[in-house]
Amino acid sequence: MKHQKPWMQAVKERDEALRKARVEGGPVVTVEGGVGRVEDVVVPKRMRDSFHSLTIPFTKDEWLVDTYVNANGQLRMGSLFQDLDALAGVIAYKHTGPAPAIVTAAVDRISIISPMVDKFYDLELSGFVSYVGRSSMEISIEVRKVDCPAGEEPLLLTCAFTMVALDPVTKKAVKINPLIVETEEEKRIFGKGEAYKNSKKALADASLTKVTPNDEESDIIHGLWMQNQKLKGLPHPPTNPHLMSTTKIHSTFLMQPQNRNRHSFMIFGGLLLKLTFELAFCCASSSTNSRPTFISLDPSTFLSPVPVGAVLYLTATIAYAEPASREEGGGTKVQVRVESRVKDVDGGGSGKEKRETETGVFNYTFRVEEEGWEVMPVTYGEFMDYVDARRRVGLQKELGVHNVDGTSSGIIKGKL
Repeated sequence: MKHQKPWMQAVKERDEALRKARVEGGPVVTVEGGVGRVEDVVVPKRMRDSFHSLTIPFTKDEWLVDTYVNANGQLRMGSLFQDLDALAGVIAYKHTGPAPAIVTAAVDRISIISPMVDKFYDLELSGFVSYVGRSSMEISIEVRKVDCPAGEEPLLLTCAFTMVALDPVTKKAVKINPLIVETEEEKRIFGKGEAYKNSKKALADASLTKVTPNDEESDIIHGLWMQNQKLKGLPHPPTNPHLMSTTKIHSTFLMQPQNRNRHSFMIFGGLLLKLTFELAFCCASSSTNSRPTFISLDPSTFLSPVPVGAVLYLTATIAYAEPASREEGGGTKVQVRVESRVKDVDGGGSGKEKRETETGVFNYTFRVEEEGWEVMPVTYGEFMDYVDARRRVGLQKELGVHNVDGTSSGIIKGKL
């Protein structure tokens, strides 16, 4: 998304506001992006008002392909995730207008339906506001392959983002435009958005911070512990199951202004998706000695913003594994948990006072070819991560969130 002003200008204006506040003793007031006052009265909008589509013309530009291709000659999904987040922002601003500051609050789910395997097609990305709360909105997006052969599913993936409108000065949530729902199809889409909101609440309610392991889960934990005790006594323990601790990898990044969002001082959410996905891929690949196939990203919430100039710490671990069905291609499905933390080394405090802040946990699911690949938790924390991942898998199956017709998050085929 286009920046409102160059980085050096934004820094100059911020520093001037801080200097003026120190001299005059008043509050610091900076309107990031200069978009003006948030209106008290919002005008209702229709779904089609926010509809937006764009095409990535891969077949017409081999150098464009070069910026999206991975080492295996296939689509680099992390780069596409950046485009999805940017598109969600464009759609959100078409609904609200330019006054509020729009931020990505959550990625509700990304599900692969039919990947590009042998060649690059042009991709059409399209979406619209499918559900609205008081200050948040669900953006439903789909990606389709253009002019793919007859008989091949054109729908590449579906996803949904939750965007929140904030006052650009106070950073408090503000009321956004209500959604006018007219046709039966629009009512169905809106209803699915509302149902999905409830399903996210159910997922949050199943968190181990709220619900302790049940009898079945306690039996599983004990069984795994017993299995580990037996393995510890062997002079040459088997290589499978794999200790969870051996799958863990880390990465650290300095957040640069080139990746800032529209409002100058925070990092673009799409970059976090790209970095966490690619670390998750590396984790699954290095642990299984294979090239994994991405299946989905579970609902993931951005807990706090990442400032420009901050240090971002990422940790990826395979938290759970289970057999993949024949329909899914066989092999094993592994869920990679990516924890993200940030330290703002420039903002507030000094030395030991500067603490790391959790920015979110991202759960990616991949399929690997190896049958029977297993992961073994050992510590209490690892057992909790294992149970959490298992609950996520079970709840997603129960709710039927992944629906190959592309409508599970309120996405309709074709355009409004």
